[in-house]
Amino acid sequence: MARNIDVSARNGELRLTAGGETLLLHTPECPAVFAGRGKESIKMYRGNFDVNDRVSERFALRLSSADGETLTFTHPDMQGELTVRITRDGGLLRLCGECGDASINRIWLRLCAEEGEHVTGGGEQFSALDMRGRLFPIWTREQGVGRNKLTEITRLANASDGGGGDYHTTFFPQPTFVSSRMYWAHLENYEYSELDFRAPNFHEIGVWSNRFSLVLCAGERYRELSGSLSALLGRQPVLPDWAMKGIWLGVQGGTERTLNLLGKCRKGGMDVSAVWIQDWEGRRITSFGKRLQWDWRWDEKSYPGLDKVIAADENTRWMGYINPYLVESGVLFKAAQEKGYFVKKQDGSDYLFDFGEYDCGVVDLTMPEAFEWYKGVIKTNLIGLGFRGWMADFGEYLPADCVCFGGSGLEMHNKWPMLWAKCNREAVEEAGLLGDCVFFMRAGAAGSQKYSTLLWAGDQCVDWSEDDGLPSVITSALTAGMSGFGLHTCDAGGYTTLFGLHRDEELLLRWLEFTCFSPVMRTHEGNRPDDNIQLYSSREIINRAARLSHIHTALLPYLKVCVEESAEQGIPVMRPLFYDAPHCERAYDRELYSYLLGDELLAAPVVAPGETQRSLWLPEGEWVHLWSGREYSAGNVSVPAPMGEPPVFYKKNGRFAELFRTIPEIS
Repeated sequence: MARNIDVSARNGELRLTAGGETLLLHTPECPAVFAGRGKESIKMYRGNFDVNDRVSERFALRLSSADGETLTFTHPDMQGELTVRITRDGGLLRLCGECGDASINRIWLRLCAEEGEHVTGGGEQFSALDMRGRLFPIWTREQGVGRNKLTEITRLANASDGGGGDYHTTFFPQPTFVSSRMYWAHLENYEYSELDFRAPNFHEIGVWSNRFSLVLCAGERYRELSGSLSALLGRQPVLPDWAMKGIWLGVQGGTERTLNLLGKCRKGGMDVSAVWIQDWEGRRITSFGKRLQWDWRWDEKSYPGLDKVIAADENTRWMGYINPYLVESGVLFKAAQEKGYFVKKQDGSDYLFDFGEYDCGVVDLTMPEAFEWYKGVIKTNLIGLGFRGWMADFGEYLPADCVCFGGSGLEMHNKWPMLWAKCNREAVEEAGLLGDCVFFMRAGAAGSQKYSTLLWAGDQCVDWSEDDGLPSVITSALTAGMSGFGLHTCDAGGYTTLFGLHRDEELLLRWLEFTCFSPVMRTHEGNRPDDNIQLYSSREIINRAARLSHIHTALLPYLKVCVEESAEQGIPVMRPLFYDAPHCERAYDRELYSYLLGDELLAAPVVAPGETQRSLWLPEGEWVHLWSGREYSAGNVSVPAPMGEPPVFYKKNGRFAELFRTIPEIS
């Protein structure tokens, strides 16, 4: 049950406590509330941002008065007061502050930290399950290639176009963290902010604004925290059955090629629940690889008869692709430009920028007329063609110096992915297809949980790297789940094929094994399909993938329960091991690369090449190794991990134990 957060304010001291634990303490000797002034510098190149801040002043504020649940903070260098109002909504405690000095544009708040405390969340993070010891800027952007400044591939990407990324760069940052002290904190601001966990005795939240809204909630278990956080941010609807059966086959290249490859996979026995054709509107070739036309209209030359193919296929859903940008040479660009629907430069002209050898305009989703028009594009051009899902890509490229109908780019940047999710969601709802149609997104913001139907991890490298390869996807699913987004998928096999990287058979099959024990199995050919081994490349791959697709289909009764639990209670489908073992230090070890899939399954995918034996840790309980039937108790174990049999365990006396016993028999 939720723990009440008590507030005590007197004699210049402010204290927030939950169950006797101090969450925030502000005194003259140990201040927790700061204000200041700063000047930012933000440069963007193809969705990669160089963000710098020069803080000219920062000072600790004094609690000068407390009148009921209205607090006043002052400082001699500040004209006016920082007024903080405390409100309660069920178990939520909200601190809403606003400074009367318009020159104040930086505010920092500190929450108490303890030795041995763990914090997670931050939106979708790829390099850190436990965020202690690191600083996390909250600014949506390209995740970058490699995402580790010490690696050669990141160096090469930076040298090429500044696109190397770092441990914190992500499409979906969110100013939210969940503490092992059993509380969560969420900053409701969309302005640039930072979560700083580097100090041993405090967590600092900073925001570029003269106002803030901080929500706190305490509980007894992580489950309660997930429930209250998701109730605030929103929950995803239940996935349709078809989405959780077999494989979403990612192919491209026209009607003939798509049907040939679909037929090849079906002939090989593969359960294909959906065909995803990202180039339904046409392709363009760039130095990066095979990309799309970005004029969201059916390319009848490449895909002749596609409407009839879709209508005639009763066994498979067909899925497309769209993003919120329009290429300068396109028909839709001209229509949007004539209507004045693009975001603007400071001089009032349309803001066009380079997406990689072609310029695009950004549809202004803050303008009601533009929002409705683009929603209509989705309903007419995608849903009208027969698609029952699509990749709703991008959403993180909004320039900080643009002018939107609803505010500045600096103000709207982090909010943009949520608006993009809202646009897609309303299109689906107005078409009467919610519950059958699934769109999946890589960019996110607080509130995306309310509108998106599925999150995908974005463009990982086709490799085994911990920061941007197969292992990073496990971390991203778990941090997203702890941040309120309970449904997650990824590009099986990875996507980014640059600087000599290429997908081999082992990587593809191990990645498929991971997705088999997740809500959705989906493949992607990658940005350079000809350089990668594909799902359909050989009979052996097809056979192995077919078996995994059958296993995923067989898991449907269990997955349905997990997804319903997520929709109704906000419990993420994929959960960290510490979710039900919060006091066990071993459970917080990211290097385990293990997770809970619902209440009854534990998966430990193979995340290193050549690995045929896997060491892992099991939490309390009686566990059964899925493939051998051997029983295990809690603790460190080592099991064989041949291809096709990733380490998976189920609870011996669980509700679905009988179902799990049949899995090894599936061929």
